[in-house]
Parts: sequence; structure tokens; C-alpha cells
Amino acid sequence: MYIFDGRITLNDRPMLEEYLRGFEYKTSGLSFSSLYMWKEINQFSWKKFGDYLCIGAADNLEEEMGLSFMFPPLTRTGGYEADKLRETIYAAKEHFESKGEDFVMMLVPFHMVDMFDKLLPGMLKWEADRPNFDYVYDTQELIELKGKRFHGKRNHLNYFLNNYSYTYERMASSMADEIMAFIDEFNRRKALPEGHEKELLEMEKEAMHDVLVHLEDVGYLAGLIRIGGKIEAISIGGQLGSKTVTVHVEKANTEYRGLYQAINNEFCRHMASHVKRINREEDMGIAGLRKAKLSYNPIKLIEKYIVRVK
Repeated sequence: MYIFDGRITLNDRPMLEEYLRGFEYKTSGLSFSSLYMWKEINQFSWKKFGDYLCIGAADNLEEEMGLSFMFPPLTRTGGYEADKLRETIYAAKEHFESKGEDFVMMLVPFHMVDMFDKLLPGMLKWEADRPNFDYVYDTQELIELKGKRFHGKRNHLNYFLNNYSYTYERMASSMADEIMAFIDEFNRRKALPEGHEKELLEMEKEAMHDVLVHLEDVGYLAGLIRIGGKIEAISIGGQLGSKTVTVHVEKANTEYRGLYQAINNEFCRHMASHVKRINREEDMGIAGLRKAKLSYNPIKLIEKYIVRVK
């Protein structure tokens, strides 16, 4: 359900980004590009309570779907005040309960824990949310792939470079239909059994067409690889704060050895070389995703917490 009345729209982008950029939240979900991509699936909505903006959601990406929650209140000024923050949290809690929902905040980044506890001593209960920890990488490391830690990735990339002719292009909304055809073929080739991971893939596909036709309007950073003129890999990301780019979607045809390494490398060199960090989002508790994200040697994980009012 949509917990608040406001929606994530292109018209509201300037206002929403005032709050999203008002503080270095550092978490992949708190960017306009992420909110817009998942706006329908996670039923994102917003409302201002006092000085802060609250974004509500339904957690439809976890195995137990449908839980309503709220991101941490967002500030436009870069700071929080105890009385105003307490007022906002209690107002949001009352709103949730009026809708018949328990109040819970999720995806609260680790660096807000001490700050909120100092502002609101004894008021909040914290629980680590490991499936939603973000994986963060050094951009130059992903471009250069130097050293023993990246030996396997470098071998796969070199095999691709030595055996295939390809072109890398910046993605444009005019390519939407062609990219959707690639996504359909990718999903068929993956042939997942019925279950949570297949449901995630279907939900992602539903979001993609709207994303693709509004690439420039939202400000996505996106590129693709063609082999023999045909799209065989894509990567779509967005700016997160001042020093990070988030990769929201990455897909490649696994029939080409090293193509995943190639699209990641090209995206970092062309779309994200201006930032220090790459955030490749969370693993959602999926074993294969966790293994893949760890294999790129993250420099840190952005811990996130579930927060309840005592």
C-alpha cells in the first residue's frame, strides 16, 4: 500500500533531490534514480512532517513481501534537531498506525545510528539488516583490476578483449524497445525455477520500460555493449551523493566469457570515472548475488539498520 499521499514523479524531482542531497546518506536507496526505478514495485510515497521529509514504502523485494516501512527522515539543511526529529518520528508513527500499520524505519545507514541515539537517547531500538548492506568499491580498482585480488576478474576481461570485437555506447531513451528485447531474451536464457529470485526478475522487468524511456529526464548514467551490432550487455546507474555512483541494473549474455567483467569495466571508465566509489547495492540475502558482489573485493559494506520506537 502507499502509506503517504505524495508520489515519486518527475515533476517532484527538484524538491525530492533537495532532501536526498541535503545529507550524505550513502545508501543506494536514497537517490532519485533508485526511488524512480522502484517507485511502483515498492510503492514509494512521501509526506513532510515538520522540517523533515518522510518516504514510505512497501518492502516487495524481500521474501516476505508487503511490509510497510519508512526510510529515515530526510533533512534539507544537512542537520537534525532533537525536538524536531522527535516530533517528525511521532507524527509519522501516528500516521502509520492510523493506516493499521506498525511503524518501522528501515534502510537506516550505520552513520546515522550514533547521531539519532544522541538526539533521541533511549527512544530507538536498532537491528542490523545484513541482506540490505550495500557493497562499495573503489572506482579505480574496478577500472585497473590490479593485483592478486583481481587476478580472476582480469583473466576473464582479457579473454573477452582478446576474442571478441565490440562497441560500448552511452544508452539513450531512443533505444528503449531494443533494450527491452535484450532483457526479455536475458530472462528467457536465465530460465530460473519458480521462486523468489524469479519473482525479483519479473518485477525488475516491469520497472525497466518506464526507466528506459525516461533515462535523460531522471539523469541515469547508463551504457551498453554491442557484439556484431546486437546489444549483449547493459548497465544502468545513478549519482549517489557527491562521491559515489550506484549501479542499479547490470545484465550480460553469459555465452560470452568475460562480458560481465567488460560491462562493469566500461561502465566504470565511461560513466563513473568522475567519482571515487561505486555502490553495487545489496544482495537481498540471495547466495549467488552475495558471492558475486564479494568477488569484486568491496572496500566496505554500508551497514543498514531496522529501527523501531521503544
